Amino acid sequence: MRFRDVGNSDVINEYIETLRSGECISERSLMKLCTYVSEIHIEECNVVPVNSPVTIVGDLHGQFFDLLHLLSDNIGGSPPDTNYVFLGDFVDRGHNSVETFCLLLCLKVKYPGHVTLLRGNHESRQITQVYGFYDECLRKYGNASSWRHCVSAFDYLPLAALIDNRVLCVHGGLSPSIRTIDQIRAIDRQQEIPHEGAFCDLVWSDPEDLPNNTTNNNDSSSFWQVSPRGAGYLFGSRVTDEFNEINSLELIARAHQLVMEGKKYHFPNKNLVTVWSAPNYCYRCGNVAAILTLGEYGSYNNDDTTTKIVKHPTDKNEQDNESNELLQSTIMTHNNNKKGTSSADGRIKQNFKFFQETENSQHGPKGEERAHLVPYFL
Repeated sequence: MRFRDVGNSDVINEYIETLRSGECISERSLMKLCTYVSEIHIEECNVVPVNSPVTIVGDLHGQFFDLLHLLSDNIGGSPPDTNYVFLGDFVDRGHNSVETFCLLLCLKVKYPGHVTLLRGNHESRQITQVYGFYDECLRKYGNASSWRHCVSAFDYLPLAALIDNRVLCVHGGLSPSIRTIDQIRAIDRQQEIPHEGAFCDLVWSDPEDLPNNTTNNNDSSSFWQVSPRGAGYLFGSRVTDEFNEINSLELIARAHQLVMEGKKYHFPNKNLVTVWSAPNYCYRCGNVAAILTLGEYGSYNNDDTTTKIVKHPTDKNEQDNESNELLQSTIMTHNNNKKGTSSADGRIKQNFKFFQETENSQHGPKGEERAHLVPYFL
């Protein structure tokens, strides 16, 4: 295997320490890391089987310090103590996409059985040249070689994960070209994301409350509509219900859309959920972030009940005692249901943990660096 030294734990630990200190690893180290992880990913199928308990993480978008906060013991914990599925969109818009992607690659090397990285629509050559990652690589390394190493690694990322054969994880949504999970397994993923087709739809599509036309069940508008994003489709509850029934699924977990509360269950059956994990997105949206735990530490409850938020220790807007009580309350909720992976009704246990921005993402980059931010739009 090429670049075998990257698999050495001492080398990976050195990379992680460098990243945690706020610095980038060298360009040569980045090349080795991308190549090594690509060789791991090439052995994984398009749909990675994952066992619960596992924590699902939505979009990160280069908010590196929020990722560190997420991996802290107060929020999600670090692998191997916590198993993770990251739903893609690691880069762009945030100011630290290089560090974010590198840290995730390091965790994949160090804990390959505990970390699953999926591809999002921003893990793309075309998109990263528009929304910031390409420019960030030029700014931090002085050339485009580092960007080329990263986008080459994007091509090997899996497209989906299947948790306990009951929960499907994808970045975006469903496709009119796909009725079964086996069809996802058959996609040729080692390429740039196409402009159309099943591969494109999986990373670009969105759920939407489409009109349920009961007078004409063949009316395609009640199933699919063209997405305003310019790629993928909008799909409704009928498509989701049918796909889940055909594939014996309880839930589809996806990211891709900003939700101000950090999570959102869609449709009457609440069999599809959006998870968003970048707090105060683009340093201005003011949203809460969330992670979803499935299995042992979860308790099935997809009602929109009280939101418990873990505040970052640097938050000065709340008194220390109140923050500590809130943090303790959240952790107790997280650990209350450790027996078994299913709830009383047989469904896989689900539990959300919510958290707010760090001081860095509250204010964003300062001075000249702020001029490099890509303007936000939905």
